[in-house]
This record gives sequence, C-alpha cells and structure tokens, in this order.
Amino acid sequence: MNEIVILGSTGSIGTQALEVAQEHERFEIKGLSAGGGNLTLLAEQAARFNVPVVALADDTKTDELAQALSVAGAKAEIIAGPGASEQLATLVPNGTVLNGITGSIGLRPTLAALRSGATLALANKESMVAGGSLVKDAMVRPGQLVPVDSEHSAIAQALLGGRHEKGLTSPVVTGHSEVSRLILTASGGPFRGKTRSELQDVTAEAALKHPTWAMGPVVTINSSTLMNKGLELIEASLLFDIAPDRIVPVVHPQSVIHSMVEFIDGSTLAQASPPDMKLPIALGLTWPERLVGVATPCAWDSPTQWTFEPVDHETFPALTMAKETLESGPLHPAVLNAANEVAVDSFLKGRIAYLAITDLVARVLNEFVSPSEITIDTVDQTEAWARKRAGELAA
Repeated sequence: MNEIVILGSTGSIGTQALEVAQEHERFEIKGLSAGGGNLTLLAEQAARFNVPVVALADDTKTDELAQALSVAGAKAEIIAGPGASEQLATLVPNGTVLNGITGSIGLRPTLAALRSGATLALANKESMVAGGSLVKDAMVRPGQLVPVDSEHSAIAQALLGGRHEKGLTSPVVTGHSEVSRLILTASGGPFRGKTRSELQDVTAEAALKHPTWAMGPVVTINSSTLMNKGLELIEASLLFDIAPDRIVPVVHPQSVIHSMVEFIDGSTLAQASPPDMKLPIALGLTWPERLVGVATPCAWDSPTQWTFEPVDHETFPALTMAKETLESGPLHPAVLNAANEVAVDSFLKGRIAYLAITDLVARVLNEFVSPSEITIDTVDQTEAWARKRAGELAA
C-alpha cells in the first residue's frame, strides 16, 4: 500500500486525487488537510478513507470540525492552526505527499515534505515560483519531486525519451543533455484571439468561463490573462534547469497535447491525452509507474485536428513579465505571484478593471528592491510587501 498525505483535500486537485485512490485500491490515506471552507466535505473524506489525522488551517473552526467528524462517523485526530499542513506534510517520510494547496502558503508544507524524505507530488506551482532555490535545497535525494501540473507532468514524461543531466524530476542523469527546448502549451483561455482594446470591459463572469478546464476562480482568471502560463514557465525553468529563453509557449486550443520536449537532433516528443487532471495526479502518486485506466485515451480512429498558434504578447504580457522576473533575481517571481493574487482578488471584487490586473503587477515589480539573499523569511517579507503595495495600488 502506498502511504499518502493530501494537502488541500477539499479543492479540485485533492478531490480528484481521492477519486483516483478510490478507483485503485493501493493507497492508504494517512492524512488530509484543508483551509476550512468546506468542513462537511473534509469530514466525509476522513470517514470514507478512515483517515487517522486531519489538519485545519483555520483554528477557530476546530470545534466545528470535531462535530462534523462525529456526524460523518470519522475518528480522526485534529491538527489545527497556520502550521497544520506543514506538520502533516512530515507524516509519511516513506510515502508521498500531494501538495494541492492554492497559493504561496503551500511553500512551507512543500519544504517540510521534502526535508522529511517523502516523495512530493507538487501541484502547488507557487512553491517553485516563490521559493525555487529553497525547494531545491530542501531535497534530500534525486527524483524526490514529481510535478502534477499537466504541463510539467507532460515534460517529465517526454524527458524519458532522451538524456537530460539536470533537473529536479528527470530520472536520466548520465551523459550530456540532449534537450534543445521545452514547448509549453496553453489553451489560450476564454479570450484567445481578442485584442487588448476588445478586453477593456471584460467582466468577471466572462473571464471565469474557461473553454477547457474546470478550475478554481484564481487559476481560471490567471488562465484568462495567461499569468497561469507565466507561472508555469517559471516553474518549468526551475524544475528542469532550462533557461527561460529555451522555453517556448504556444497556444493549443484543444488542450490535448499538454507540452513537448524538443531534442538536439530535431525530434520532438509530445504527451497527448484528453484534458483530465486525474492522469497527472495519478502519475504524481505512483511515478514512474502508471495505473490502469486512469483517463480516457485519445480516439485515434476518429477525425480530429490539433492546432497551434503563437502567443499574442501585446495583448497578454504576463509571459514576458514572467521571463523577466527570472532574469531579475530569485525573489522577483515571488513578487509577481503575490501581486497577481491581490490583483486578481481586486478584479473579482470589482475594484479594478480586467486589463489593470497585469498593469498593476508590472507596477509592483518595477518598484521592488530585492534583499541580498533568499530565505523563507525574506520570501515572507517580500510577499507581504508585494501584497501590501498591490493593495494600495488597487484601492
């Protein structure tokens, strides 16, 4: 049995991970964590999988969770408080921790899981964005980190087809690197093909209508601005030790090819499957082994068409900003992410216009003066400053 801890169990990644666990009887769920927004679901999950420990970020809801667990028939110990997920992440040093937390609050649990020796299935891209070098330093063995984002999972799979001597996730570490470029695919979001002038009066309702994926509101808005792809570009550069100018983002509206690796001989390997997050989640839990029947394969005997388009960087400047942050310093990506979280929240609450999201992030980045070193404390300080400044600009 594979021992698993799921951080963010009531979110999209967490609930789908538990569906995978239920469909394949080889996982023992040793712990679940959640922020506290859906205590009934958390209690039901704990009861269904006979989970011994649950962690709750909001310690004001401990009694409420205890009641929900009792009603559900779960007998789980409760860990509560801001550091609850971080504590839970150390529970399975010989197992796997799936970090499905949204936002940079996932960084400390990421570091805790890696330092414990557990395999980390990382769906929390903000961990790499905010503290990439800290994540690398926390690893205690090669191959300890397995990406769960569909794009990075695709790259990790394609890398098996060639030699790549660097990278946190590559299992092939002998010989010179045969990798030329990484091709990072994007759906294009709900506003693909629109010009900047056509996006002047975009509403939150329109921006939340993603054509392919069902995601939370922050990730969905990030997808519409292509900021999500910018964060993924940063993550890909750090995960696979590839310079940002060797990562090529392309728009692929069908979302079937999840990313590609181009090799020095001119060959390109792509990972293709219909859009279903269960596949990269399952791989994250069992890497490099594959489970049977996780996702529906492509219908190769039916007529189909896959298209690719260049990114419109003028309308969607987030990717350019992301590349520039990597070149500016180790803490600039943390500023990008933190300022963007505030900007997206401000847009969803009607405080700023849609186009002001990336404009606001750019202003915060331009004002940032980086500390001399990156530590968990300077990451926290940097993010706090970025959020405060973004809030001031959004007021």
